[in-house]
Amino acid sequence: MKYVILVSRLLLGLVFTVFGANGILHFLPAPLPAGDAGTWSVLMMAHHYMTFVGVLQLVAGILLLVGRFVPLGLTILAPILVNILAFHFLFMPKGVIIGLICAVLEIILLIAYHRSFAPLFAPNPEADTSKL
Repeated sequence: MKYVILVSRLLLGLVFTVFGANGILHFLPAPLPAGDAGTWSVLMMAHHYMTFVGVLQLVAGILLLVGRFVPLGLTILAPILVNILAFHFLFMPKGVIIGLICAVLEIILLIAYHRSFAPLFAPNPEADTSKL
């Protein structure tokens, strides 16, 4: 299981480091998709939203590759993966496979690091008011 976690972390980190850097530096040319997917993409790029997402992907990918603050990297990537899957399911179904693979890798890592996320599911969390 140790190797599955390591490979999942490194693969997910590599994917998001490369595509995050591409979102900033644009070194992998890609044609715009047709139809509504292309319109959505043009809007997101014109307003620099995709650059912001690229920075988040790059940071999270590096955290996963380095192996430090992995739960933080997974937390940053979770909403990005939800948006990737939503985009592909709603606009461009034929590109959904890579998103699904990344989602499976994310789920494997969330299970592996479940202890880090356990406090999020406490039914009645107590605020630490002693430091306020």
